[in-house]
Amino acid sequence: MSFSLFLILFHFVAPIQALLNPKSSNISAIYVFGDSTVDPGNNNYINTIFRSNFQPYGRDFPNQVPTGRFSNGRIPTDFIASYLGIKEFVPPYLDKSLSMEDLMTGVSFASAGTGYDPFTAQLSHVIEMPTQLEYFREYRTKLVNAIGTNRTDDHIHNSVAVISCGTNDFIVNYFALPIRQKTYDVASYRQFLLRNFRQLIQGLWDLGIRKFVVGGLPPMGCLPEVITSRHEFIRRECVTTYSLAAREFNQNLQDELVAMQNIFKLHRGLIVYADIYGPLTDLIQNPQKYGFEETSRGCCGSGLLEASFACGPNSLVCSDASKYVFWDAIHPSERAYYFVSTSFHGIINLFIKH
Repeated sequence: MSFSLFLILFHFVAPIQALLNPKSSNISAIYVFGDSTVDPGNNNYINTIFRSNFQPYGRDFPNQVPTGRFSNGRIPTDFIASYLGIKEFVPPYLDKSLSMEDLMTGVSFASAGTGYDPFTAQLSHVIEMPTQLEYFREYRTKLVNAIGTNRTDDHIHNSVAVISCGTNDFIVNYFALPIRQKTYDVASYRQFLLRNFRQLIQGLWDLGIRKFVVGGLPPMGCLPEVITSRHEFIRRECVTTYSLAAREFNQNLQDELVAMQNIFKLHRGLIVYADIYGPLTDLIQNPQKYGFEETSRGCCGSGLLEASFACGPNSLVCSDASKYVFWDAIHPSERAYYFVSTSFHGIINLFIKH
């Protein structure tokens, strides 16, 4: 082998070898699947109007860059990746400029507007969950081509997958339109969503992932857009029907994860539930404890209905988003996401020790 060729191989292989052995934890990478709560900008690269790659989104992100995150700054998976010591920001998989280092340490396949129900994604022309799974299959092939099958298997086995989805299935789909209601009542629709969730987990397991964090639904009835759509303009009270649907789904999801874990532990796998409902409810009900002042409307525009293109460059924006639990009428602010994410540290430590 010529000396120049050796140097080329060294400069390519050495950084990858370092990435296979992260210093801060035994977690090699983070892979993300789901909706706008964890989409860092994949929708920038598809033909949909459901985007946020424009101001005022990203106003408090480094360099004030509107990346496509539905927030004024970071989103939960950025905080999780940072806590794990993997990277500060999880990039979107569809960004073709990503380096091998970016790919190795993890990416997000999530798409704002999607759901466990394929019809939910079709409504917004975004990426269905089965397609996110196919993107991960494609991603795995890229790793195999770069480092070989055995190293890829080890790398993915030592990774963690974060899944956050389901809110759009109820808010954008089931409660908003009559189509699914003709076939399902709320209870049977929950089971339909859970069947699709199980298929996603099985697909990721077959591709080598052994560690999963699965987020539950938020208190959907307390989202400003939901409150407004139910004509609660004055009282601004949470809509109990929506929040009840979230609690019931979360309980079914937890039961499902317990059953899965009983099987996973036989194969050194781990799957845990991340409670979003409780922490976000606490922020809304006890804002003074966290330094918040506004809990029933977002910082962007009127804060009652705006999200995505409705929260744009010409929208009025509050002066200090850190005082608001919500950034727009659907999505929490960066500071609210931070508090929700810190509540996950206990379960994340399980993966570090596992």
